[in-house]
Amino acid sequence: MNEPLTRDWHHDYPLDLVRVLSPLRRGSGDPTTRVEPGELWWASTTADGPATLRLRRASKGTIRASAWGPGAEAVLEGVPDLLGASDDDSGFSPAHDVVTRGVRAASGMRLCSSGRVWDVLVAAILEQKVTNREAWRSWRELCRRFGHPAPGPVEELWTVPDPRQVREIRDWEWHRAGIDGARRRTLLAAASSARSLEKAVVLRGEPGRNLLQKIPGIGPWTAAEVAQRAWGDPDAVSVGDFHLPTIVGTALVGRPLDDEGMLRVLSPYEGHRHRAVRYLAAAGVNRPRYAPRFPVRDYRAF
Repeated sequence: MNEPLTRDWHHDYPLDLVRVLSPLRRGSGDPTTRVEPGELWWASTTADGPATLRLRRASKGTIRASAWGPGAEAVLEGVPDLLGASDDDSGFSPAHDVVTRGVRAASGMRLCSSGRVWDVLVAAILEQKVTNREAWRSWRELCRRFGHPAPGPVEELWTVPDPRQVREIRDWEWHRAGIDGARRRTLLAAASSARSLEKAVVLRGEPGRNLLQKIPGIGPWTAAEVAQRAWGDPDAVSVGDFHLPTIVGTALVGRPLDDEGMLRVLSPYEGHRHRAVRYLAAAGVNRPRYAPRFPVRDYRAF
């Protein structure tokens, strides 16, 4: 086994590793991540090939990063942005007590920037119009059966399939993974344009989200979910989410809302609306139990 590349990175702000990187994790059984006492592992694709990154706290204010694989240099270079160094909360000011409570509860929260569209785009497409349970099951299937075994010392860690691997998946394998035709077609279209879609990280903001939406099957919700993770977009609201308007409305005005109403009550946070939503989650605001739910479907049975 090759020795890892390493770097120590120093930060001057409160940093909660698990909270910052939690948006990249797709359920407790995500085969691309592993959380162990004192450290976090993340397997990803890069333009140079697969990579495994281990992050652990070396001392107060210092994170030690180790990386394996062809993409090791790339993921090490991206560690500061991954851990929120480029996140700028200038101009953000809580306008509601519940948001203030979230700020206090999550002093170590920053918006992460993976710097890579593909990995988070695949997961977001899988989560279109299905329950998290369904999407995460398909995510596990795709990664373990078609992704790369993650380089490095950890077993049972996998990367998401890269664009070439996605294009080579046979029709019946999509069905076996529980992925319906609409999401399959979107994934294939994204795989065919994957290189150009990485430019969204450079464009950022609304231009970056608009670039993603040029792919058939990628709408505002999917583009926002990618923007939140790929470049830490602080204003990317997941419009079209099944539960989010209810969560935001109940927390801020005491009643469920639709998308239009949600954007209206979030208007005091213009430029930081996604950040405000993250603080609502940190404050413990969840979907009310009486809210409607998507039925859990298993496309493998169709």
